[in-house]
Amino acid sequence: MKTINKGWIYGFIGMTIFSASLPATRAAVGSFDPIFLTLARGSIAGLLGLSLLLLFGEKRPQVRDLHSLLIVALGVVIGFPLLTAYALEHVTAAHSTVFIGLLPLATAIFGVLRGNEKPQAVFWFFSLLGSALVAGYALIESAGSFSLWDFLMFTAIVLCGLAYAEGAKLSRRLGGWQVISWALVLSLPVMIPVTFYTMPASFNDVTISAWVGLAYVSLFSMLIGFIFWYRGLAEGGIASVGQLQLLQPFFSLILAALLLNEIVNSTMMIVTLAVVLCVAGAKRFGQRKISTTRPLPKLSNMPNPE
Repeated sequence: MKTINKGWIYGFIGMTIFSASLPATRAAVGSFDPIFLTLARGSIAGLLGLSLLLLFGEKRPQVRDLHSLLIVALGVVIGFPLLTAYALEHVTAAHSTVFIGLLPLATAIFGVLRGNEKPQAVFWFFSLLGSALVAGYALIESAGSFSLWDFLMFTAIVLCGLAYAEGAKLSRRLGGWQVISWALVLSLPVMIPVTFYTMPASFNDVTISAWVGLAYVSLFSMLIGFIFWYRGLAEGGIASVGQLQLLQPFFSLILAALLLNEIVNSTMMIVTLAVVLCVAGAKRFGQRKISTTRPLPKLSNMPNPE
């Protein structure tokens, strides 16, 4: 199988895993403070990532890698989880998840700026069209208003797009799961003490759904999803494979309807079909051109996610 096609398969699996992140976060903030939730999920994933790094004897990243790892940590370990958690205290998962449709465009832009990629011109047409469809749907659903919580979601998208592009670029040398693991480990000295400081006095009132939400965002959203996602971005192209996240809002909306009893309407289904066509067009014209000619590293001794 061609490397680029494998990249799309890995990316699709990662996108599917991430699709449940906002519904799971929405369930978790029903019982947990956003700061505690963000730091707890990062600490749990960080300790697991540290265990994997030690188990497989991974070498420490070089000094030149620290800048990129800090960007990843700022974007997907702290920034995106914290901002979305605050937003989801006040808006539904169905409302906030449509902003994820802007993430592929942000990822593509940072892929060009940070990953030295040069998609074909037609690619940008499909990327902008897909983002416009999702953004338009978001405005229609919110009656044209733009609240503080929408601003938090938009900021989270920008930080996440930067972290995706930076992590994918670095994963060409370190490997996908290694990048997110090292980013989490670098964050542990701050996250663990603040997690204990913000811990609720009692867990008696925490619902089962909140515990399930915390478990999901800690294990799947914060670590397992990145094993596939960063691998997909590195092999298939940051800008190109990133367009798969045009589909994520609609996967998330379906999950929000099934798990949280939130409303999914016919307009969403029509927009979904149009977005699928945009993703197909982006795949066709989003072939990557990366400056380095070095081959992608194997995932060390860790099983290949095939």
